[in-house]
Amino acid sequence: MSEDLASAAVPAHTTVARGSRNDNTRRHNLSSLLTAVHYGGPLTRAQLTRDTGLNRSTIGGLVTELAQLGLVIEDSAAETGAVGRPSLIVRPDRRVVALALHPDVDAIELGAVAIDGTVLARRRASVDAPPTPQDAAAFAWEAAREIGQEIPGLRVVGAGAAVPGLVAADGATVVDAPHLGWRGVDFREVLAEALTLPVVVGNDANMGLRAEWSFGAARGVDTVVFLNGSASGIGGAALVGGRMLRGGRGYGGEFGHMMIRSDGERCSCGRSGCLETVLNAERLDAVAHDDAALDALASTLADAIANLECAFDPDLVLLGGYLGSLYAVRRPLVDARVEELAFRPDVEDVAIARTALGGNRLLIGAAERAFAALLQDPAGVALVAL
Repeated sequence: MSEDLASAAVPAHTTVARGSRNDNTRRHNLSSLLTAVHYGGPLTRAQLTRDTGLNRSTIGGLVTELAQLGLVIEDSAAETGAVGRPSLIVRPDRRVVALALHPDVDAIELGAVAIDGTVLARRRASVDAPPTPQDAAAFAWEAAREIGQEIPGLRVVGAGAAVPGLVAADGATVVDAPHLGWRGVDFREVLAEALTLPVVVGNDANMGLRAEWSFGAARGVDTVVFLNGSASGIGGAALVGGRMLRGGRGYGGEFGHMMIRSDGERCSCGRSGCLETVLNAERLDAVAHDDAALDALASTLADAIANLECAFDPDLVLLGGYLGSLYAVRRPLVDARVEELAFRPDVEDVAIARTALGGNRLLIGAAERAFAALLQDPAGVALVAL
């Protein structure tokens, strides 16, 4: 499964593809219906008719089939006072989950994310040293076992892993995660062997943007630049015209390694003066009570945003982690500096905002990658008991 959002199921906040008249009609229509409920549910049958373009009788049959597959639940809506029977509401069955793993330099986290985007349960373990791929997989197995005991009856579609580093387009190989020390690791194979589940691996910033586009602050916006500050440095991702920027080999969006200072500090990537060497969590914590130093870091953030605006012409610049926190306390400075440096004449139309999903962002994004196959073929993907 590509990280290209356009190749995945289409969220309900965009136009859902209408049913076609070919041999794949049933599978296509099931996909359209489950996709609409996944991103926009709960929905009435009337709303599903509107969103998918299918007639009411077809919707009825599809809802029945999805319910038999255990993917949706249909029940009565609350009374509204209107004449007639209350509408039936179709909602995702929250017992259908994906496992989502995020290994980082300071902790490993695994969550069970329901098909409606809700994080039902999570486990987190702090680490004194960056975990190895085997450490991360062993933690995932134990955490999944605990969650299965905590919430009986969950059925799992697969697992997604959000890794802070370069991940190849195959959705399997971590080419280089310098902060973790992982290089040339087929992490999909390692994790799939531990969990005995289908696994997809991706860059953590790409997955974070995927989550915010599906359920958070970027919902309904199709040209977005995302910058996230975390323990592993600065990750980046871009969505251009509804398509995730991946680059020729899957390595696009490494905005934390933009060259900011020619005489700067040496970066973990081997170069000097990268953005994350100038603007990082450790430095931000050290100057938290120094107004002048905070202003300088905020100006550096604005410089980076202005450069990205020149390159991508985005409708939204989304800031997560410590970058979002810095923006919150220096918003007027950042906005004014970006406007001063802007190349485009209508820079006031560009929104700069913080992410909305908080600590759930990477888990939701990783789960979205795992759900993609089910959304494309609801009757063709097996679910297993957790």
